[in-house]
Amino acid sequence: MAPRAVWSGAITFGLVTIPVGLYSATEDHTIHFHQYVRGTSDRVRVQRVDERTGDLVPNDDIVKGREVEGEIVVVEPDELREIAPGRSQAIDVVEFVDLADIDPVYFDRTYWVAPSDERYTHSYGLLCRALAQSNRAGIATVTMHGREHLAALRADGDVLALQTLFWADEVRDPTEQLSALPVHDEPKQQELDTAIQLVGAMTTTWKPDQYEDTYTERVEQLIAEKRGGREVVPAEAPAEATDVGGLLEALRRGVEAAGGQDASGGGDGPDGGGSAGGDDDRGGDDGDDLATLSKAELSRRARELDISGRSTMNRDELARAVAEARSSARAS
Repeated sequence: MAPRAVWSGAITFGLVTIPVGLYSATEDHTIHFHQYVRGTSDRVRVQRVDERTGDLVPNDDIVKGREVEGEIVVVEPDELREIAPGRSQAIDVVEFVDLADIDPVYFDRTYWVAPSDERYTHSYGLLCRALAQSNRAGIATVTMHGREHLAALRADGDVLALQTLFWADEVRDPTEQLSALPVHDEPKQQELDTAIQLVGAMTTTWKPDQYEDTYTERVEQLIAEKRGGREVVPAEAPAEATDVGGLLEALRRGVEAAGGQDASGGGDGPDGGGSAGGDDDRGGDDGDDLATLSKAELSRRARELDISGRSTMNRDELARAVAEARSSARAS
């Protein structure tokens, strides 16, 4: 079944109009549970009731309203539509900006944009190419799902993507949200150099498909284990915070575990890290001491070795599984 557009209208910029449709670019893979009465198979339902009488209210009798200074102001759907004439069917580009100038904190949802008719593929492709080569995004407004959105129209390969944005007053100021802003002491140069070296040693090419939602996998495993009457293995306790006095040593061990050169001195300096960048194997050779690796690094290696059941393993189990997989690989 072909996907359906979640919105249909047109891109307008200058005197150019391109009829398009929007399609969801992402989906949620979260496991959704129902609610039941404990000890029964009776589902718990959420119903809309009149808070004064307790009676169920039919959908046709439900209206939107807002309380203003003690008075309830009711607004009908037709009234909301009337105050946005013509705008609900247009992605109205008002200006273009450098894509890099948009702070990621403003990004909300992403939609793929497709021409609604073959007659408009040329103008669609022209706009896509222009945005890609200039590395710019069109800032637009669009009305969807009953509200107006700020959006960025950008090129993503050979297609256009519409990124809805938060309005400026929707982005929270950290100085107002954090009870105590972090006070950064001036670090020792050796600490800073080693931290930069660790970042370099752990740097690689962005490959989103190599990351897995291990929590969702563990939920699936929990359901399977409970259904089969098996014992549920608790998750590993979170790592303890690093004491400031042991920070430098922890950084050094991190560099070595990530496959970088000896961080105690010399090495690649603050700009390097031995294996920074590219598609190198940050895990080093088979002689690594697995006991020094973090659970995240062990999980990465288990994923590369295609070890089954890795999402349910604790750190020690991952280390053993990686060691056994390496031994089997060498033996073969």
